[in-house]
Amino acid sequence: MQQTEENLTTGTGLPENAFRELGADESYAPVMHPAHDQKEVTPYSVGMGLLMAVIFSAAAAYLGLRVGQVFEAAIPIAIIAVGLSNALGKKNPLGQNVIIQSIGACSGVIVAGAIFTLPALFILQAKYPDIAVSFYQIFCSSLLGGILGILFFIPFRKYFVKDMHGKYPFPEATATTQVLVSSQSSGKESGGQAKTLIVASLIGGVYDYIVATFGWWAETVTSVASSAGQVVMEKTKLVLSCNTGAALLGLGYIVGLKYAFVIFAGSIFVWWIIVPLMGTYGSPEFMAMDPDTLFKDYARLIGIGGIAMAGVIGIIKSWSIIRQAVGLAGRELKGKSSAAKEVRWQLDISMKHIVFFIAIALVAVFLFFWFGVINTLWQAIVAWLVVVVIAFLFTTVAANAIAIVGTNPVSGMTLMTLIIASAIFVAIGLNGTTGIVASMVIGGVVCTALSMAGGFVTDLKIGYWLGSTPKKQESWKFLGTLVSAATVGGVIMVLNQVYGFTGDNALVAPQANAMAKVIEPLMMGGDTPWILYMVGAILACILNWLGVPALAFCLGMFIPLSLNTPMLVGGAIAYYVSHSSKDKELNDARRDRGTLLASGLIAGGALFGVFAALTRFAGFEYTTPGSYELTQILGCVAYALLIVYLIWDSKRARKL
Repeated sequence: MQQTEENLTTGTGLPENAFRELGADESYAPVMHPAHDQKEVTPYSVGMGLLMAVIFSAAAAYLGLRVGQVFEAAIPIAIIAVGLSNALGKKNPLGQNVIIQSIGACSGVIVAGAIFTLPALFILQAKYPDIAVSFYQIFCSSLLGGILGILFFIPFRKYFVKDMHGKYPFPEATATTQVLVSSQSSGKESGGQAKTLIVASLIGGVYDYIVATFGWWAETVTSVASSAGQVVMEKTKLVLSCNTGAALLGLGYIVGLKYAFVIFAGSIFVWWIIVPLMGTYGSPEFMAMDPDTLFKDYARLIGIGGIAMAGVIGIIKSWSIIRQAVGLAGRELKGKSSAAKEVRWQLDISMKHIVFFIAIALVAVFLFFWFGVINTLWQAIVAWLVVVVIAFLFTTVAANAIAIVGTNPVSGMTLMTLIIASAIFVAIGLNGTTGIVASMVIGGVVCTALSMAGGFVTDLKIGYWLGSTPKKQESWKFLGTLVSAATVGGVIMVLNQVYGFTGDNALVAPQANAMAKVIEPLMMGGDTPWILYMVGAILACILNWLGVPALAFCLGMFIPLSLNTPMLVGGAIAYYVSHSSKDKELNDARRDRGTLLASGLIAGGALFGVFAALTRFAGFEYTTPGSYELTQILGCVAYALLIVYLIWDSKRARKL
């Protein structure tokens, strides 16, 4: 398909063949001219990208430790970038906005890598005081993992982004690209999007700040609050609960009904089948436990086994991708693809430079393990080999998952890494608290590397559709990683001081708690619940055979029910909004407006959650007004009003 230069540089939308497979003699031409230089890297774009990285790193860390779900920052950052470029009167801002989004998006991926693993050290520290945790370890683990993720994925870029054009849906990249390309349209349209996001952010932020700081209504409503629910819980161990936060409601909307339902189904399987069976027909010890204890100590371990097996299944499915992408990178290294390197739009960092940088990064990782974690040469070598092999193999799994469903199964892959690494470390004499620290820090490096690889494929696909220079995206990604790693390290230290990760009112940190559950018996000589892990692994195989997303189901099995219920509520709202009219175009407009609103609820709720943490850190304490029953009723009312707002405002959309 031929396009004029005018269309390529100032068009208001993507080419017709952006989302479908190309014909035999057809080529894709991006929005920005593929050969001409574009205004991309400027002090403005780099500065704004770094600012977004700091803000959204803090917000995502708080939300992830609170509920176990890290929202993707790409969409809200893209909306902010578009709104600012129009407000400031920037000319042809598309290239700069891509850089802002690419740098800022480091926040979510670095946060996921850090908070899924490293808080486990604080969790186990409460039981083993000799475990030392430092900012240096958190920072280096996140930074080095992020760098490895960038470098390991670059050789796979052309396979996923160019060769597989139209074969992968890239849901998050699609949404973000459509936001960014709106900067080429009227200022009124893009400015309206930014206004919608800001209003929703304020509503979600103030809502979550009030409940977290003042407790005017219950943060979690539960069936146990009623006398009838209490009786049911005592006799059957069956409970129903729902978090009333704005951020979780928005997260459920973006995830959508399909995956929200699968996650909720996994949670219901544990809470309404496994826990009642254990508490009713199990040993007297089980019958004496409350549902929360049964879930935390036993039932959710089945989910851990399932998550680990889902990662193995992912590698098996991605093996052909690994071979094809390595072959493509090898041909470039030999100089057989030099012609493609002449085009700005397809210009990567030189493969020779990538190999050199990978070597430097691997040396840095080894030195960090040797001098900063393990202090024994040959044990450090073993740990280094584990990281290199697993991080490289799982890179394609992470990228493939993001490209297909927009969800990165990084926690499951990291769990398997920890199990493998811990078994190897015990075999070579690295156990006890020293082994715990080594395993978790190493797990943090792997987890961050995989998270970065999965997130980076989104950035590069956005750049491909719009016509950015891959080399510039790849180069400035390192700086975003550095800033995000420093921010996340500081936020984790502060949140541990304010809330902690154990005890009453502690942050849930479900993935980190799962990691701690896996590591402790392996390293401290306790009884490892292999039977529960095996049951979960078998369940994951059956789910995969039946065509059910095993990872999503098993994730639901070890995240508390109160955090999965609002995901289903948000997903149901998304389904209703997108099917509320017989006019497809109107439904699409309502769905897209709802996505903006949900992004605002997520960003605002998470950001104000950090403010709430800082308020408590400053020493502010507030006694919850009213009785327990009253706050439960007010919680239901407030949550219902929030749901009504999201539906009402989404349906205000008008088709173009």
